[in-house]
Amino acid sequence: MAELLALLSANPSVFVVLALMLGLVIGSFLNVVIHRVPRMLEAHWRMECAAYGMGDAPASGAAYSLWTPRSACPACGSAIRPWHNIPLAGFAVLRGRCAACRAPISWRYPMVEALTGGLFALLAYHYGAGIAFVGYAAFTAFLIALAFIDADTHLLPDNLTLPLLWLGLAFNLYTGRVPLEDAVLGAMLGYGLLWSVYWAFRLATGKEGMGYGDFKLLAALGAWLGWVQVPLIILLSSVVGAVFGVALILMARHGRGQPLPFGPYLAVAGWVALLWGSPFLAWYLHG
Repeated sequence: MAELLALLSANPSVFVVLALMLGLVIGSFLNVVIHRVPRMLEAHWRMECAAYGMGDAPASGAAYSLWTPRSACPACGSAIRPWHNIPLAGFAVLRGRCAACRAPISWRYPMVEALTGGLFALLAYHYGAGIAFVGYAAFTAFLIALAFIDADTHLLPDNLTLPLLWLGLAFNLYTGRVPLEDAVLGAMLGYGLLWSVYWAFRLATGKEGMGYGDFKLLAALGAWLGWVQVPLIILLSSVVGAVFGVALILMARHGRGQPLPFGPYLAVAGWVALLWGSPFLAWYLHG
């Protein structure tokens, strides 16, 4: 392993290409996570409600998880062949249509693959071969999955946000890239700030301005990046959210009274803070 890392470190361009290819493969898996996790949660909630006599249990059938059943066309139900699942290439060969029924395939799938591959390549260029790349690649994959799930369903599942938080603490405990004390304070500050905003808004208006998943996601970002980055993440996410919100309203794709998911903006801000937050804060404080 040490010899492989030394070889990759001596050939950074090769490592960037390998990271790009790895990201494309991980992106293909993230498409499965984004699609299936909300449905798995819904089935679990229905089972819990049925156990308390508050609804019908989901119909029993084949096991449904991230691994089974095989991916299939949502239009005709035909199983997708393995070679059609090759990231980007499968979509291009099929010309964006199902091989069986020719129904259009959503551009979401190649977009997630390309996004993950591009961000992995950028991480490889920025950090090189080593534990930092491994940790921050996992961080990136979680953020992509959470951002798209929240955009689709307005949910930030605990079974993704909480592991992300604990992985951040474990990563900083092992690597020391952020002092563990700063990471713990980051998790506390991230949760506490949005929790306070939530209750202030609710007491003032009687409405809920955000969900608890947003608190947990910001806590996870604080665990990875430290408490110093938390105010910057809130500022960046608010700016990005305002810009996108105004753009959607102007394009008449979103009503003024409709809630916007905040998770995608937190994810974007957290990733930007990962790469450029420290230089920006240094420039702001000392420049």
